[in-house]
Amino acid sequence: MQYLITFLEGVVSFISPCMLPLLPVYVSYFAGSDGEQRRVLPRAAAFVLGFSLVFALLGLFAGTVGMWMATYRRVVDIICGLVVIALGLGYLEILPLPFFQGMKAGRRVTGVFSAFLFGVVYSVSLTPCVGAFLGSALMLAAGSGTAGKGLLLLVVYSLGLGVPFLLSAVLLQRLEGAFRAIKSHYAVINRICGVFLILVGVCMAAGWLNRLMAAFS
Repeated sequence: MQYLITFLEGVVSFISPCMLPLLPVYVSYFAGSDGEQRRVLPRAAAFVLGFSLVFALLGLFAGTVGMWMATYRRVVDIICGLVVIALGLGYLEILPLPFFQGMKAGRRVTGVFSAFLFGVVYSVSLTPCVGAFLGSALMLAAGSGTAGKGLLLLVVYSLGLGVPFLLSAVLLQRLEGAFRAIKSHYAVINRICGVFLILVGVCMAAGWLNRLMAAFS
């Protein structure tokens, strides 16, 4: 269940108001100055691998911290749950969180390796954009109590963000209508996302998420 939640958080991060509108800009970076479409997929894959590496290391760190605090598991669950609830309230603009800011594009890649470095560096500026859902995934990783599970949870999050990115990079022109529909309903999507985060936080703080995981294990 935790893996499903983190995957969905990655998917929702992809359609966030500051990620999706910049997709054509990213694709133009990957195509290069000559605009060759065949360059897009390998460079987009390297970009995804770059930010996935950073997020996975963050998950490893969060899981390690959670492992050290396993004795205080109930306290960790409550704190992590409250943080996720706060992120949900921030997403709904009920609680002002100044670190929720959009991203700005600003560099062009020239090859697969530079696309990978672009992903590594850009993960830092990507974090404020997807901060709510990345933060929720990290809280789940910290609550998992193991370094390996924390790493795997953030790998799954990265897949949720990266797979739609790769598909969209290849099928950008065919998906323009779907992107426009999503953009026109951002107000509703943001409310749903905020409620989703609050529900996850409540389940974490109440210990229900752990019980649900135990029931499925």
